[in-house]
Amino acid sequence: MESGLHIQLAAEKVGTLFGIPVTNTLVTTWVVMGLLLILGIAIKSKVSIVPGKLQNAVEMFIEYVFGYVEGLLDSRELALRYFPLIATIFIFILAGNLFDFIPFIGSFGIYHGGEFVPVLHPVNADLNSTLALAIISFLVIEFSGILTLGFFKYGSKFVNFKGGIMEFIVGLIEIIGNLARLISLSFRLFGAIFAGEVLLLVIGMFVPLLLPVPLMAFEIFIGILQAGIFAVLTLAFIKIAIAEPHGHGATAGEHKLAH
Repeated sequence: MESGLHIQLAAEKVGTLFGIPVTNTLVTTWVVMGLLLILGIAIKSKVSIVPGKLQNAVEMFIEYVFGYVEGLLDSRELALRYFPLIATIFIFILAGNLFDFIPFIGSFGIYHGGEFVPVLHPVNADLNSTLALAIISFLVIEFSGILTLGFFKYGSKFVNFKGGIMEFIVGLIEIIGNLARLISLSFRLFGAIFAGEVLLLVIGMFVPLLLPVPLMAFEIFIGILQAGIFAVLTLAFIKIAIAEPHGHGATAGEHKLAH
């Protein structure tokens, strides 16, 4: 056990598996995925044809969110295609954020070279995790545009020689804007969760009795909010990617969403 204040920006190695380093963030990610899998199996076994009050409430919430996705994409077919992805992103990020508030996170670990290393580290307080999520989101967005519009039509959003030098420059700016999504998505989530973790650790060390409670409630709200922002931005960028190219009028709206 270690009672001191332990703040670590990067994930720390806790062991190896087949010669591959295993970090405490990776361990936490496996735990979160395992809990979600168990919860999913448990929920499936409890689903009834005649829903009870709780099941009915959950189904109404899912229908509301699905309706929002359908309305944004203007297509039920597209909503059926992308809703599982958007919901999975939201649930995984939310579960990772809420898992941070379990009391034993960071309270036990192992010793490497005389230094205490927690076995569990908050998933989204590691930039590697949020960058991996951003890369998945980025690839889905780009491939959605290519598969929906075709490679050349989608590419014309970025490389356009017909409109003169200004259109060409605007296209290059949009390429940079697309790549900037990786930074925007990953650093927004990482910054919010890591800053909250550090704040709670510091406040818990110096004012351990009352102040951490409202701050924890606030950080739970931030965790829910950040999960929603990541999922909604992914959905909005998919909508932009699959839209027919008709000039660059969507650029300003895209940049507002990205920031």
